[in-house]
Amino acid sequence: MQPGAPHRLLVAVTGASGMLYLRAFLKVIATGCLEVHGICSPSGRQVLQMEEDIEPAALPGVARWFAPDDFAAPPASGSSRYHGMVVLPCSMGTLAAIASGLSINLIHRAADVMLKERRPLVLAVRETPFNRTHLQNMLAAHDAGAVICPPMPAHYLRPATLEEAARTYAWRLADQLGIGIADRKRWGDDPLC
Repeated sequence: MQPGAPHRLLVAVTGASGMLYLRAFLKVIATGCLEVHGICSPSGRQVLQMEEDIEPAALPGVARWFAPDDFAAPPASGSSRYHGMVVLPCSMGTLAAIASGLSINLIHRAADVMLKERRPLVLAVRETPFNRTHLQNMLAAHDAGAVICPPMPAHYLRPATLEEAARTYAWRLADQLGIGIADRKRWGDDPLC
């Protein structure tokens, strides 16, 4: 990274449930030194509309959106200057493509770039229960260098609302990507009783 240049983060949105976590993450990482770019799959767009009643362009803090079929976009190349990537939420189909090294769309290709360049790739896998294929794909993606980080809020921080619970998960994602959050609560910071 060039001195003074902002960190660039790539956020990919796929067609799994959990858009509440996406919105919370984008709010948590809003900072002047982080440039956020996004890719949203057609299924991601559909679920975002169903769960949050918005289009990707209405999400907070994303400076630029790339079409999922645009293989000429910067995220398709290892020479792009992305600090890391999160797939949030990550569908089982996207997980399978990443674990298998398939580049069916720009999300898969960008994830492959992150792995080959040894940059952080965090997969917020969203499904329950997991079948054996899901588990094998998670292990394959992990072995290739990805971090598997299902949306699991920190209940010991006693979130009072779904939004607060989503924020505790967003903090964990930020940690995995090396993004400092000033007002983040951590275990042991305050007495819980």
